[in-house]
Amino acid sequence: MNRRPITALSLAEIHPGQPATSKPEVTWIKPTELLVDAAYQRDLSDPSLRLIRRIIERWDWRRFKPPIVAWTDDGLEVIDGQHSAIAAASHPGIDVIPVVVVEATARSDRAEAFVGHNRDRIAVTAAQMHVAAVAAGDPAAQSVARVAAAAGLTLLRLPPARAVYKPRETIAVAAVRGLITLEGEERAIEILRVLTEAGLGPITAAQIKAAHHLCTDSQFTDLDRAGLTQTIRATPARLVDQEAKEHAAVHCVPLWRGIAAVWFKAARKKVPRTEARSPSRAAKGGITIPAWVPDDLIEDYRDVASLEGEERATSHVRKLKRKAV
Repeated sequence: MNRRPITALSLAEIHPGQPATSKPEVTWIKPTELLVDAAYQRDLSDPSLRLIRRIIERWDWRRFKPPIVAWTDDGLEVIDGQHSAIAAASHPGIDVIPVVVVEATARSDRAEAFVGHNRDRIAVTAAQMHVAAVAAGDPAAQSVARVAAAAGLTLLRLPPARAVYKPRETIAVAAVRGLITLEGEERAIEILRVLTEAGLGPITAAQIKAAHHLCTDSQFTDLDRAGLTQTIRATPARLVDQEAKEHAAVHCVPLWRGIAAVWFKAARKKVPRTEARSPSRAAKGGITIPAWVPDDLIEDYRDVASLEGEERATSHVRKLKRKAV
Protein backbone atom coordinates (compact mmCIF):
# COMPACT_ATOMS: atom_id res chain seq x y z
CA MET A 1 0.00 0.00 0.00
CA ASN A 2 1.15 3.53 -0.78
CA ARG A 3 -1.07 5.22 1.78
CA ARG A 4 0.52 7.79 4.08
CA PRO A 5 -0.86 10.02 6.82
CA ILE A 6 -1.24 13.73 6.22
CA THR A 7 1.47 15.58 8.10
CA ALA A 8 2.11 19.26 8.61
CA LEU A 9 4.81 20.76 6.40
CA SER A 10 7.61 22.93 7.74
CA LEU A 11 7.33 25.89 5.39
CA ALA A 12 9.54 28.92 5.87
CA GLU A 13 8.05 32.42 6.05
CA ILE A 14 4.40 31.55 6.01
CA HIS A 15 1.73 33.73 7.55
CA PRO A 16 -1.36 31.71 8.46
CA GLY A 17 -4.63 33.55 8.16
CA GLN A 18 -6.88 33.95 11.15
CA PRO A 19 -9.24 31.03 11.78
CA ALA A 20 -12.89 31.67 11.00
CA THR A 21 -15.01 33.06 13.81
CA SER A 22 -17.12 29.91 13.69
CA LYS A 23 -16.52 26.44 12.36
CA PRO A 24 -18.37 25.43 9.22
CA GLU A 25 -21.36 23.14 9.52
CA VAL A 26 -22.49 20.34 7.24
CA THR A 27 -26.20 20.15 6.54
CA TRP A 28 -28.47 18.43 4.04
CA ILE A 29 -30.76 20.46 1.83
CA LYS A 30 -32.81 20.19 -1.34
CA PRO A 31 -30.54 21.50 -4.15
CA THR A 32 -33.48 23.46 -5.61
CA GLU A 33 -33.55 25.57 -2.43
CA LEU A 34 -30.00 26.86 -2.97
CA LEU A 35 -29.44 30.35 -4.37
CA VAL A 36 -26.89 31.63 -6.91
CA ASP A 37 -25.80 35.27 -7.07
CA ALA A 38 -25.30 36.26 -10.72
CA ALA A 39 -23.25 39.26 -9.61
CA TYR A 40 -20.15 37.09 -9.17
CA GLN A 41 -21.06 33.54 -10.24
CA ARG A 42 -20.31 32.31 -13.76
CA ASP A 43 -22.99 32.08 -16.42
CA LEU A 44 -23.80 28.62 -17.72
CA SER A 45 -21.75 28.38 -20.90
CA ASP A 46 -21.84 25.45 -23.30
CA PRO A 47 -18.87 23.80 -21.51
CA SER A 48 -20.74 24.26 -18.21
CA LEU A 49 -23.82 22.54 -19.60
CA ARG A 50 -21.70 19.67 -20.91
CA LEU A 51 -20.05 19.31 -17.49
CA ILE A 52 -23.43 19.26 -15.71
CA ARG A 53 -24.70 16.64 -18.15
CA ARG A 54 -21.64 14.45 -17.46
CA ILE A 55 -22.10 14.77 -13.70
CA ILE A 56 -25.73 13.65 -14.01
CA GLU A 57 -24.97 10.76 -16.37
CA ARG A 58 -22.06 9.51 -14.23
CA TRP A 59 -23.48 10.36 -10.83
CA ASP A 60 -21.48 8.76 -8.05
CA TRP A 61 -21.55 9.91 -4.44
CA ARG A 62 -17.87 8.99 -4.18
CA ARG A 63 -17.12 11.78 -6.65
CA PHE A 64 -19.51 14.33 -5.18
CA LYS A 65 -18.01 17.41 -3.55
CA PRO A 66 -20.43 19.24 -1.26
CA PRO A 67 -20.99 22.85 -2.35
CA ILE A 68 -19.72 25.63 -0.11
CA VAL A 69 -22.63 27.87 0.90
CA ALA A 70 -23.39 30.81 3.20
CA TRP A 71 -26.54 32.12 4.83
CA THR A 72 -28.11 35.28 3.42
CA ASP A 73 -31.40 37.03 4.18
CA ASP A 74 -32.99 35.04 1.36
CA GLY A 75 -31.53 31.63 2.19
CA LEU A 76 -28.40 29.57 1.52
CA GLU A 77 -26.28 30.97 -1.32
CA VAL A 78 -23.73 28.90 -3.23
CA ILE A 79 -20.15 30.21 -3.09
CA ASP A 80 -18.46 27.25 -4.75
CA GLY A 81 -19.95 24.15 -6.36
CA GLN A 82 -22.62 25.66 -8.60
CA HIS A 83 -22.25 22.93 -11.22
CA SER A 84 -22.60 20.14 -8.65
CA ALA A 85 -25.67 21.79 -7.16
CA ILE A 86 -27.38 22.25 -10.53
CA ALA A 87 -26.57 18.68 -11.53
CA ALA A 88 -28.10 17.40 -8.28
CA ALA A 89 -31.18 19.56 -8.81
CA SER A 90 -31.51 18.17 -12.35
CA HIS A 91 -31.01 14.53 -11.37
CA PRO A 92 -34.36 12.74 -10.98
CA GLY A 93 -33.01 10.46 -8.24
CA ILE A 94 -31.49 13.09 -5.94
CA ASP A 95 -33.66 14.67 -3.22
CA VAL A 96 -31.14 16.27 -0.88
CA ILE A 97 -27.39 16.88 -0.88
CA PRO A 98 -24.85 17.76 1.80
CA VAL A 99 -23.51 21.32 1.83
CA VAL A 100 -20.80 22.99 3.90
CA VAL A 101 -22.15 26.17 5.52
CA VAL A 102 -19.57 28.89 6.19
CA GLU A 103 -19.87 32.38 7.61
CA ALA A 104 -19.92 35.08 4.90
CA THR A 105 -22.60 37.62 5.64
CA ALA A 106 -21.58 40.33 3.17
CA ARG A 107 -21.74 39.82 -0.59
CA SER A 108 -18.15 41.06 -0.86
CA ASP A 109 -17.07 38.27 1.51
CA ARG A 110 -18.86 35.65 -0.58
CA ALA A 111 -17.44 37.03 -3.83
CA GLU A 112 -13.93 37.08 -2.34
CA ALA A 113 -14.36 33.46 -1.25
CA PHE A 114 -15.51 32.55 -4.77
CA VAL A 115 -12.34 34.10 -6.21
CA GLY A 116 -10.21 32.23 -3.69
CA HIS A 117 -11.81 28.87 -4.54
CA ASN A 118 -11.13 29.32 -8.24
CA ARG A 119 -7.67 30.86 -7.91
CA ASP A 120 -6.06 28.81 -5.16
CA ARG A 121 -6.18 25.42 -6.82
CA ILE A 122 -3.76 23.32 -8.85
CA ALA A 123 -5.17 21.63 -11.93
CA VAL A 124 -4.62 17.89 -12.16
CA THR A 125 -2.33 17.14 -15.10
CA ALA A 126 -3.10 14.54 -17.76
CA ALA A 127 -0.14 12.50 -16.51
CA GLN A 128 -1.48 12.51 -12.93
CA MET A 129 -4.92 11.52 -14.19
CA HIS A 130 -3.30 8.66 -16.10
CA VAL A 131 -1.67 7.26 -12.96
CA ALA A 132 -4.99 7.39 -11.12
CA ALA A 133 -6.80 5.81 -14.08
CA VAL A 134 -4.31 2.91 -14.12
CA ALA A 135 -4.94 2.33 -10.42
CA ALA A 136 -8.69 2.45 -11.10
CA GLY A 137 -8.33 -0.29 -13.72
CA ASP A 138 -9.24 1.89 -16.70
CA PRO A 139 -8.56 -0.24 -19.84
CA ALA A 140 -7.29 2.66 -21.97
CA ALA A 141 -4.90 3.80 -19.24
CA GLN A 142 -3.62 0.26 -18.71
CA SER A 143 -3.04 -0.01 -22.45
CA VAL A 144 -0.90 3.15 -22.33
CA ALA A 145 1.07 1.71 -19.40
CA ARG A 146 1.70 -1.56 -21.25
CA VAL A 147 2.85 0.18 -24.43
CA ALA A 148 5.12 2.59 -22.54
CA ALA A 149 6.77 -0.25 -20.63
CA ALA A 150 7.32 -2.32 -23.77
CA ALA A 151 8.75 0.65 -25.66
CA GLY A 152 11.08 1.64 -22.82
CA LEU A 153 9.22 4.92 -22.28
CA THR A 154 9.03 6.44 -18.79
CA LEU A 155 5.77 8.30 -18.10
CA LEU A 156 6.28 11.09 -15.57
CA ARG A 157 3.52 12.51 -13.38
CA LEU A 158 5.04 16.01 -13.41
CA PRO A 159 7.82 17.80 -15.28
CA PRO A 160 11.12 17.31 -13.44
CA ALA A 161 12.83 20.04 -11.44
CA ARG A 162 14.30 22.76 -13.68
CA ALA A 163 12.84 20.84 -16.64
CA VAL A 164 15.88 18.55 -16.74
CA TYR A 165 14.65 15.36 -18.37
CA LYS A 166 16.45 12.05 -18.63
CA PRO A 167 16.47 10.08 -21.88
CA ARG A 168 13.21 8.25 -22.66
CA GLU A 169 11.11 10.35 -20.27
CA THR A 170 7.85 12.03 -21.27
CA ILE A 171 4.71 13.67 -19.93
CA ALA A 172 2.94 13.37 -23.31
CA VAL A 173 0.43 10.79 -22.11
CA ALA A 174 -2.34 12.05 -24.41
CA ALA A 175 -0.08 11.67 -27.46
CA VAL A 176 0.76 8.08 -26.53
CA ARG A 177 -2.92 7.30 -26.02
CA GLY A 178 -3.78 8.86 -29.38
CA LEU A 179 -1.07 6.81 -31.10
CA ILE A 180 -2.50 3.60 -29.63
CA THR A 181 -5.99 4.57 -30.78
CA LEU A 182 -4.76 5.06 -34.34
CA GLU A 183 -2.31 2.17 -34.66
CA GLY A 184 -2.96 -0.36 -31.93
CA GLU A 185 -0.57 -1.45 -29.19
CA GLU A 186 1.93 -3.46 -31.26
CA ARG A 187 2.47 -0.79 -33.91
CA ALA A 188 2.54 1.97 -31.28
CA ILE A 189 5.37 0.16 -29.49
CA GLU A 190 7.39 -0.01 -32.72
CA ILE A 191 6.94 3.72 -33.38
CA LEU A 192 7.77 4.77 -29.84
CA ARG A 193 10.92 2.63 -29.89
CA VAL A 194 12.20 4.79 -32.74
CA LEU A 195 12.29 7.65 -30.22
CA THR A 196 13.31 5.81 -27.06
CA GLU A 197 16.18 3.98 -28.76
CA ALA A 198 17.37 7.33 -30.11
CA GLY A 199 17.78 8.46 -26.49
CA LEU A 200 15.53 11.51 -26.71
CA GLY A 201 14.58 13.27 -23.51
CA PRO A 202 11.98 14.55 -23.14
CA ILE A 203 9.99 12.80 -25.82
CA THR A 204 7.37 15.33 -26.82
CA ALA A 205 3.93 15.03 -28.37
CA ALA A 206 5.25 16.70 -31.53
CA GLN A 207 8.06 14.15 -31.80
CA ILE A 208 5.61 11.28 -31.36
CA LYS A 209 3.41 12.65 -34.15
CA ALA A 210 6.45 13.19 -36.40
CA ALA A 211 7.68 9.63 -35.87
CA HIS A 212 4.18 8.30 -36.49
CA HIS A 213 4.02 10.23 -39.78
CA LEU A 214 7.40 8.96 -41.00
CA CYS A 215 6.75 5.36 -39.94
CA THR A 216 3.27 4.98 -41.42
CA ASP A 217 2.85 7.30 -44.41
CA SER A 218 3.29 5.52 -47.73
CA GLN A 219 5.55 8.33 -48.97
CA PHE A 220 8.33 7.20 -46.63
CA THR A 221 8.49 3.49 -47.38
CA ASP A 222 12.22 3.79 -48.15
CA LEU A 223 12.94 4.81 -44.54
CA ASP A 224 13.65 1.89 -42.22
CA ARG A 225 13.09 2.19 -38.48
CA ALA A 226 16.70 1.49 -37.51
CA GLY A 227 17.99 4.09 -39.94
CA LEU A 228 15.53 6.69 -38.68
CA THR A 229 16.54 6.00 -35.08
CA GLN A 230 20.22 6.46 -35.97
CA THR A 231 19.42 9.72 -37.76
CA ILE A 232 17.49 11.09 -34.78
CA ARG A 233 20.27 10.08 -32.38
CA ALA A 234 22.92 11.74 -34.55
CA THR A 235 21.03 15.00 -35.15
CA PRO A 236 21.41 17.59 -32.34
CA ALA A 237 18.06 18.26 -30.68
CA ARG A 238 18.56 22.05 -30.68
CA LEU A 239 19.27 22.04 -34.39
CA VAL A 240 16.15 19.96 -35.06
CA ASP A 241 14.04 22.29 -32.92
CA GLN A 242 15.34 25.41 -34.67
CA GLU A 243 14.98 24.06 -38.20
CA ALA A 244 11.58 22.53 -37.45
CA LYS A 245 10.23 25.87 -36.19
CA GLU A 246 11.55 27.63 -39.30
CA HIS A 247 10.01 24.99 -41.57
CA ALA A 248 6.68 25.21 -39.75
CA ALA A 249 6.66 29.01 -39.98
CA VAL A 250 7.59 29.12 -43.68
CA HIS A 251 5.13 26.43 -44.75
CA CYS A 252 2.37 27.28 -42.24
CA VAL A 253 2.24 23.74 -40.87
CA PRO A 254 2.25 22.30 -37.32
CA LEU A 255 5.57 21.89 -35.52
CA TRP A 256 5.42 18.09 -35.76
CA ARG A 257 5.46 18.35 -39.55
CA GLY A 258 8.54 20.53 -39.29
CA ILE A 259 10.24 17.92 -37.12
CA ALA A 260 9.30 15.20 -39.60
CA ALA A 261 10.75 17.27 -42.46
CA VAL A 262 14.06 17.82 -40.64
CA TRP A 263 14.43 14.16 -39.71
CA PHE A 264 13.46 13.02 -43.20
CA LYS A 265 16.00 15.29 -44.89
CA ALA A 266 18.74 14.20 -42.49
CA ALA A 267 17.93 10.55 -43.15
CA ARG A 268 17.94 11.06 -46.91
CA LYS A 269 21.36 12.72 -46.79
CA LYS A 270 22.78 9.59 -45.18
CA VAL A 271 21.54 7.34 -48.01
CA PRO A 272 24.44 6.82 -50.47
CA ARG A 273 23.71 7.35 -54.15
CA THR A 274 24.61 4.38 -56.28
CA GLU A 275 23.78 5.78 -59.69
CA ALA A 276 24.83 8.81 -61.72
CA ARG A 277 26.04 12.09 -60.32
CA SER A 278 22.71 13.77 -60.96
CA PRO A 279 19.75 12.45 -58.97
CA SER A 280 17.06 10.74 -61.02
CA ARG A 281 14.09 12.77 -62.21
CA ALA A 282 12.02 9.64 -62.66
CA ALA A 283 8.74 9.34 -60.81
CA LYS A 284 9.24 8.06 -57.27
CA GLY A 285 6.44 7.77 -54.77
CA GLY A 286 4.19 9.47 -57.32
CA ILE A 287 6.50 12.51 -57.57
CA THR A 288 8.12 13.49 -60.86
CA ILE A 289 10.78 16.21 -60.79
CA PRO A 290 9.98 19.09 -63.18
CA ALA A 291 12.60 19.93 -65.81
CA TRP A 292 13.17 23.45 -64.46
CA VAL A 293 14.44 22.13 -61.08
CA PRO A 294 18.28 22.26 -61.01
CA ASP A 295 20.12 19.00 -60.37
CA ASP A 296 21.42 20.20 -57.02
CA LEU A 297 17.88 20.93 -55.79
CA ILE A 298 16.18 17.73 -56.94
CA GLU A 299 16.42 16.09 -53.52
CA ASP A 300 15.10 19.26 -51.85
CA TYR A 301 12.13 19.29 -54.21
CA ARG A 302 11.37 15.61 -53.65
CA ASP A 303 11.71 15.87 -49.86
CA VAL A 304 9.33 18.82 -49.55
CA ALA A 305 6.90 17.34 -52.07
CA SER A 306 6.80 14.10 -50.10
CA LEU A 307 5.96 15.94 -46.90
CA GLU A 308 3.90 18.93 -48.02
CA GLY A 309 2.89 18.38 -51.64
CA GLU A 310 4.30 19.48 -55.00
CA GLU A 311 2.89 23.01 -54.80
CA ARG A 312 4.84 23.75 -51.64
CA ALA A 313 7.90 22.04 -53.11
CA THR A 314 7.73 24.35 -56.13
CA SER A 315 7.52 27.42 -53.89
CA HIS A 316 10.38 26.16 -51.71
CA VAL A 317 12.77 25.45 -54.59
CA ARG A 318 12.02 28.77 -56.28
CA LYS A 319 12.91 30.56 -53.04
CA LEU A 320 16.19 28.65 -52.90
CA LYS A 321 16.92 29.62 -56.50
CA ARG A 322 16.23 33.30 -55.77
CA LYS A 323 18.53 33.19 -52.75
CA ALA A 324 21.26 31.59 -54.87
CA VAL A 325 21.00 34.40 -57.43
